[in-house]
Amino acid sequence: MRGRGGPAAASFLRRRGEEGEDVKPFTPEKTKEIVMSLQQPAVFCNMVGDWPALHWNAKYLSAVLDGKTIQFRLGLKTVDLVPQFETRCNYVKATLEEFLAWSCGQPSCLSGPFSCYEYSKYWAYADYKYIARIFEDKPEIFQDIRWTDFGFPGRSGKESTLWIGSEGANTPCHLDSYGCNLVLQVQGRIPYEESSIFSKVNVANPDLKRFPEFRNTTAHVVTLSPGQVLLVPRHWWHYVESIDPITVSINSWIELDADHEARVEEAITRMLVCAIKSAENPGAGDVWLNPTEVEATSHEINLQYLNKAVSAYIKCQKASVSEQACSSSTGTEQRTSASRKRKKREVGCEPEGCRLLTHEFGFSSFKAEKLQKIPFGPHLIQVLPQPQETSSMGAVAVESDSRDLLHENEGGHFGKLHCTRKQLVMSNDCETPAHQMDSDGSPNASQTALSTNDLLDCLVNPHVINLVARLLLERTRV
Repeated sequence: MRGRGGPAAASFLRRRGEEGEDVKPFTPEKTKEIVMSLQQPAVFCNMVGDWPALHWNAKYLSAVLDGKTIQFRLGLKTVDLVPQFETRCNYVKATLEEFLAWSCGQPSCLSGPFSCYEYSKYWAYADYKYIARIFEDKPEIFQDIRWTDFGFPGRSGKESTLWIGSEGANTPCHLDSYGCNLVLQVQGRIPYEESSIFSKVNVANPDLKRFPEFRNTTAHVVTLSPGQVLLVPRHWWHYVESIDPITVSINSWIELDADHEARVEEAITRMLVCAIKSAENPGAGDVWLNPTEVEATSHEINLQYLNKAVSAYIKCQKASVSEQACSSSTGTEQRTSASRKRKKREVGCEPEGCRLLTHEFGFSSFKAEKLQKIPFGPHLIQVLPQPQETSSMGAVAVESDSRDLLHENEGGHFGKLHCTRKQLVMSNDCETPAHQMDSDGSPNASQTALSTNDLLDCLVNPHVINLVARLLLERTRV
């Protein structure tokens, strides 16, 4: 077992109840406990066999959308040392019918929106499509997605996003600022999804001269098949690539309490980037705004976003303190009751007090131990680290199966640059490229002229942003 959820793991060995309903391997309560406590990637199997969304292949969705156009991002299938960020891609608006015809090489594509892009040279994907938006006239379809089975009542397609891509479609190595990520594979193998926090490293073909530290990373590799659900824990780096002709995926980000601080960090990052980059000469040719954005938001709007983020953080903290106080009060009452029972026992009363005291003192450790006992097995597959000799990114890139590479984040994170998760393409890597260093380890004298981007690389370093966020939050408590 190397943590791969291959076809065998994806086979649906569902047990049937007396009335024919699916009997899932985990209850919603147990599934939520796993999702909220697990700190490593894993794949759920046999949890969505009765979801109507499993029928959402590209042909079905094309019929449902009935000629509605959506935006596709196109990138070259060639392998480069530099990741294909959004600013390096092309964009077209097309129907799913046109996309399917292009992916099949039909002659009708010679005059359609994909006419300039040869299928053998390009991949395409409709990324991050809000289901609530593209199916706004068909709200009944939201119920085809049932995250209630994962312990999140009422969560459906309305809180999910759709991804449709062709062979070779990929997203650069990145991490998600908010929450943990649940990804359902519907068609083909391996979904792909993205956020706006990217690494400079192309994990499929790393530039080890420029990023020598990347040699020390450990890859966790998984092939996700239809019907499986991948859990990507908070702040795990991941790179995703599709190999099948057509892939369809659905994902949902599960909110966490820690997201409030992340939103404060996002607002700070956004203010810094917009303020500094907007002050540059627009003719400099540095494309820093995503093609999906019309223009940079104003300082006033960014300041409003920062204040809202801080207010939400404070509100969450107050609620947490209130809850802890209530819990502490209940605990005090229980300890007082236990103390009284101990005294009764000392004067010859029944020994229930002793049993109660043992249960009380052992409760927290029992809960922690319970969370550590994750039920891995055929229904919950660990995504394990690759053996050292086979974990190089180059080896993974040439394998015949598609892979989702995950790397644990040890250096903090950026705040996201926009509440819609798509805005500025930035990096959280401030490492000086090796080829720009002299033999004594100091920067080359001929390359010491600093640019705006050099300054931003340091200012939006996750450690710096986190420190600024904490200082700002401390200021609000005064």
